[in-house]
Amino acid sequence: MKKLIHPITVALFVIIFVLSLPFILPKKQIIKYSDDELRKAALSTNMLAVPKTYEALLKVIDNPENPMSAQKIALGRKLFFDPLLSRHKDISCASCHILEEGGDDNLPTAIGDEGKANPSHLNAPTVLNAALAKRQFWDGNAKDVEEQAGGPIQAHFEMNMTPVEIEERLKNTPEYVTKFEKVFDKISFENVRKAIGAYERTLLTYGAYDKFLDGDNNAINEKAKKGMTIFLTKGCKGCHTGMSVGGQSLQKFPLRPDARIHDFRPNLEINPDLKIIDKRFPFENRGGFLGKDGNQIFRVPILRNITKTSPYFHNGSIKDIEDAVTIMGRHQLGLNFTKEEIEEIVEFLKTLEGELVDYKIVD
Repeated sequence: MKKLIHPITVALFVIIFVLSLPFILPKKQIIKYSDDELRKAALSTNMLAVPKTYEALLKVIDNPENPMSAQKIALGRKLFFDPLLSRHKDISCASCHILEEGGDDNLPTAIGDEGKANPSHLNAPTVLNAALAKRQFWDGNAKDVEEQAGGPIQAHFEMNMTPVEIEERLKNTPEYVTKFEKVFDKISFENVRKAIGAYERTLLTYGAYDKFLDGDNNAINEKAKKGMTIFLTKGCKGCHTGMSVGGQSLQKFPLRPDARIHDFRPNLEINPDLKIIDKRFPFENRGGFLGKDGNQIFRVPILRNITKTSPYFHNGSIKDIEDAVTIMGRHQLGLNFTKEEIEEIVEFLKTLEGELVDYKIVD
């Protein structure tokens, strides 16, 4: 008969084996880049610094279908801030896109004419650096900032005007008649969109991240560099890429809807005012918006100035940037970022804050 191994012996063997695993298995390598390697890793994926001169800006941002000029930009700036374009002459493009506040309005949902809220409970994406994106709006339905500019003006819950009404108002304003004749030869709604679009193409921001990409190793701290390394190596850059660090594609969200948020971040605060629970999302989906064609396809948000544009996601359900990072890691990448990793990623995201570049455009 074969001699049986005593159960206690087996148990001891298992314990010894488990305890020895850290010494047997190769240790997980933590990627650490030098400053030059980190910079090269970003630049190689087209995560470029924002241009600092008007000549360089034109090479990056000019639209062949709407060539930029100093006079057109000046006209667009005036229209952008003018409440004349709204039904009751009390709101402008700048009302929802506050340039000093990250280019949005910091509200869960955009508020327009007569206090109406967006019926899909969508918040206002930032206008800063938006011209660098390949599509506009949460569902990507506008191809560029020129097309986008016409949407809010006409939406009944935003500025609530028609193209004909806009043209009539402008034609009854001598200053605009003169300016449009100089720039376009005539007043038309299409030319209104083109002027505003030309101005928005100048709304690029430059900050610590750009300084680092331009060669200043001291522009960002070591914690931010660790966060940037995570960002570049754990999959974030797969969607959040380009000079705008996002806005280059439409993507499914969430990819992993069954990874319920409270399973791994139980202290996450959910806005109690959001009543509609949709199990397809890791938060309450007030408004029921499902992205492009109802398929949960959304334009990837631009991350420049993201720390200034709370609340987050299409319906503003998440207030804190740390929670937004947690959700993206879990539901898009399948990763449970540690508290330390989240702090490092957020520190990197802070370097994406920037000031509007003064391109010294003389009208």
